[in-house]
This record gives sequence, C-alpha cells and structure tokens, in this order.
Amino acid sequence: MSQPRRRLHPWLLSRWVIVPAVLLILVFGWNLNVAMNATGEIRGRVVGPGGQPVPNATVQLFERSFVVNTEKQRTTTGTDGRFRFEGNASHAVQLQAEAPGLGKSERTTLRLLFRAQDADLPAPLVLKP
Repeated sequence: MSQPRRRLHPWLLSRWVIVPAVLLILVFGWNLNVAMNATGEIRGRVVGPGGQPVPNATVQLFERSFVVNTEKQRTTTGTDGRFRFEGNASHAVQLQAEAPGLGKSERTTLRLLFRAQDADLPAPLVLKP
C-alpha cells in the first residue's frame, strides 16, 4: 500500500513567505560575495604604443572624491608589464602609468561596486609619448 503524499501547507507557498525567503537568499549571497572579494587588490598591465609590455613603469593610484583626486599609492610594473595594488579602501579610483622615454597613459577611471573590491583592469594602460 502506498502512503499518501504530504502536501505543503498553503501558507508556505504564499508571497508572504516566498518574497522574504528570496530576499534573504539574495542578501546572503551578496554579503558572501563581498566578503570573498574585499581585500582591495587592483591588478592590471601597462603596454607601450605597439602593445608590448613595459617593465619598470610607475603606476599611480588616485582616490576620487567630489572635488579632487588624491594619490594614494604608487607601484612599479614587473618584467611582464603587470602591476598590483593592495589595500585599496575606495570604491572610485583612477590609474595612470608613466615610463621614462615612453610617456604617460591617460588616467583611467575604475568604478567598483563596493569599497575594497578586488578588480582587474578590463584593458591595459597604454603609454603615449
């Protein structure tokens, strides 16, 4: 003999339960994402006019505010043209690179979703004479 199937209570399928449950899952997921990606690391590359990596280029990180851009950190690229900043606490930064004899890049604005978000630059910083 088969057992009768148990049915869920109708109130469990009401919007008063479903909507808060979905919101709770979304908020928990967002907070988990923030916790896993909030070390303030920003990574990128610097290339020359021909697209070749530029070693030993100086890269500056500026924190944007309503009125001014303040330099917060400075680093140097490796032999492969890559750089990394650690401990960025802002959500709006600008990056600019410079190398003697090759010129400067334009300032690139990077908007982050939350403070101290880890990020990779979508495109390299290109030096122009």
